[in-house]
Amino acid sequence: MKRSTFSEGQILKMVKEYESGRDVQSICREYGVSRATFYNWKKKYSGMDGSQVKRLKELEEENRRLKRMYADLSLDHQMLKDILGKK
Repeated sequence: MKRSTFSEGQILKMVKEYESGRDVQSICREYGVSRATFYNWKKKYSGMDGSQVKRLKELEEENRRLKRMYADLSLDHQMLKDILGKK
């Protein structure tokens, strides 16, 4: 997965500038991002502060870890079913 060249703090700063009334086109030109990227960030980070973004990242990491654990257990379970089914 490609990592953003912008930190969450920079993204929040851009979104806050937009919320304060600054034009999207000028923000995108200044920071060198596309409008689509900016609108995706706006959808994700609008109304958040730094601590909420940190908590979001922690929850996303935990979710990724739990999904991986479930996939591993699911594969183990399927292998055991296959082994027991052959006997």
